[in-house]
Amino acid sequence: MLFKMPEYHAPDFTLPQFRDAPDVRVEEVEKDGVAPEYFHSTSMYPEYFKINGEWRLAKESRMDSSVVIGENGHLSVVENRNLKKGDKVILGRSEKCEEGIYMHCLGFWDEEQKPGDQFVFRQGRSRETSYARDYDHLMELLRYEREHGNIVWVMGPAFSFDHDARSAMEALVENGYAHGLMAGNALATHDLEGALLHTALGQDIYTQKSQPNGHYNHLDVINQVRRSGSIRQFIRDEKIDNGIIYSCVKNQVPFVLTGSIRDDGPLPEVIGDAYRGQSEMRNLVRKATTVICLATMLHTIAAGNMTPSFRVMPDGKIRPVYLYTVDADEFVVNKLLDRGSLSAKTIVTNVQDFISIVAKGLGVIK
Repeated sequence: MLFKMPEYHAPDFTLPQFRDAPDVRVEEVEKDGVAPEYFHSTSMYPEYFKINGEWRLAKESRMDSSVVIGENGHLSVVENRNLKKGDKVILGRSEKCEEGIYMHCLGFWDEEQKPGDQFVFRQGRSRETSYARDYDHLMELLRYEREHGNIVWVMGPAFSFDHDARSAMEALVENGYAHGLMAGNALATHDLEGALLHTALGQDIYTQKSQPNGHYNHLDVINQVRRSGSIRQFIRDEKIDNGIIYSCVKNQVPFVLTGSIRDDGPLPEVIGDAYRGQSEMRNLVRKATTVICLATMLHTIAAGNMTPSFRVMPDGKIRPVYLYTVDADEFVVNKLLDRGSLSAKTIVTNVQDFISIVAKGLGVIK
């Protein structure tokens, strides 16, 4: 089955609620990084604002930010910490036209998706859920996105601990199914450890057997990468020819590595400043049309908070942004939903199995 892009249905601005709505109220920022009282906080959904009698869409959005009206009425969604004195910020806490603000949650909704009975089984997502159709849809989507979209993977270190999962992800990168990668220090460190020493945390990535003095392996790798000065130079110095990070470097797939307070090392490319890291992640997300988050709760929540449910394409068409979250723990996948990212598709499974199923389904491995 070929993937079919859902059609976007814009609001009907001829309806009385839109015609009779007031223009938005605006107040200037008085101090850098501080929003005015009663600022409007954005969501991941398309939001329209009435300015000089015209409803305008904020073309880029994310959760929990302010909307700034710029030159020629251009709307920018800006994190409050990045607001500058004099910025004109939209005010309002209602989203049904009362204050010139409308949040459009059902833009990609069609009649077939509307629920029937009030009571149905299996509304949630758990280990007992059937995911067969989810895998079919994801593979159709990825085939489409490889040619027409932008796929960003958000990955925990679990892949680097398993030979087959690491090979599957490497094959996806090699075959054009990745346009960006976001991870932490651990994924990159242990993937490079696997490439150099065939271990992760000192265990053989295929047999899982601990190697003599193996607990030094990842520290030695970090040290060697730091001696080389960069991951790219380390790959050249050590003649690395396998792995997820190697494939990203080889295929010029951009990656953002953001650190945590518990990191060893870290590797030279790991961003230690949390807010600079968030900004770099958002720059990658800005291009994304599909985001797949795998076995990393905090990175998943971060990515979910900055990923809108839609994208305005260069030709002006509006399309959905697909957000998947995959983890063996039901708590982790539901955590994202609890934080308001209601457009996320969740799959509860072991991520090593997940990536192998996807890679085989797409025909990049046997």
